[in-house]
Amino acid sequence: MAPTTTLKSADPKSKFRLFFELNRLHKFPAGIELVFWPCAWALAMASYHTSRPFNVFLGDLVFYAFASTLVHSAACVLNDICDRDLDAQDSYDKPPVVLERTKNRPIASGAISVNEALVCLTIEVVIGLAMLVYPGDPFKHDLPCVKFIIGLIGIFPLHGLYPIMKRYTNWPQAWLGLAMNWGFVVVWVYLVPEDRTYILPACFFAGTICWTIVYDTIYACQDRVDDIKAGNNSTAVLFGDNVRPILALFAAAFIAAIAYAGILNQHGPVYHFFTVGGAIVHLLWQLITLKPEVPADCWQKFKVHLKHVLCNRDR
Repeated sequence: MAPTTTLKSADPKSKFRLFFELNRLHKFPAGIELVFWPCAWALAMASYHTSRPFNVFLGDLVFYAFASTLVHSAACVLNDICDRDLDAQDSYDKPPVVLERTKNRPIASGAISVNEALVCLTIEVVIGLAMLVYPGDPFKHDLPCVKFIIGLIGIFPLHGLYPIMKRYTNWPQAWLGLAMNWGFVVVWVYLVPEDRTYILPACFFAGTICWTIVYDTIYACQDRVDDIKAGNNSTAVLFGDNVRPILALFAAAFIAAIAYAGILNQHGPVYHFFTVGGAIVHLLWQLITLKPEVPADCWQKFKVHLKHVLCNRDR
């Protein structure tokens, strides 16, 4: 009798690897950049406005890079907890719809329990709250309590409520814009406390919301077919065949906002040529070549978009 052979299954992922993926760190820096850049933009503009020393600027940049990574990771964990049924299959009063892109995420696949994810989320939130009372230069100014509250708003309700928005509104990307770009407001208020008009941060913040609608609608086009079947809401579904022209309007609003913010902050031609001009060229290329019906192209456009974000410090 011939000896039997047993096929050995692939080794399961370690818990460390599963939590690494739960926090989306295996895709680093994708996603994290979208939280980081508004902070970096505000830091650069505030440093230019206040003549902040370059070595202090670099130190703060590292601090906000870590904070952005933490915020993004916590948001991903919360999103996966709230979407565990949607990621695996739809739980509404419709036939189950498997979401191919998300069905193997750690919680949806059952590799990590909800309780384990909640422990991870709690640790990240506690660290985030501690960082809001960072004892460095930003808190040497007055009204630290107000600044803490402004930072807290970014955690809840902005990031905290985002996961449920796709269930109740066609505009989850707009809410995401509020959450992902709130760092601009936080950093500006921390570093330029004497600005009580808030016209510049309001203008730039409004523009970044439009920017988020552009890139996240492109991202959401990957799931548009499944989302329609499952009854999920998104601007990709809402805009339908008019995705390109509608996104062009939001892109134009973003360009106008960052250009006007540059004028308010008294930036010179370097800012307007490289930052504003570079953004115009890149967004034009993206929208002209976008294939919203091809998921792979949407993902590539999303990734390339990250690589062409320019830091707007005018020297």
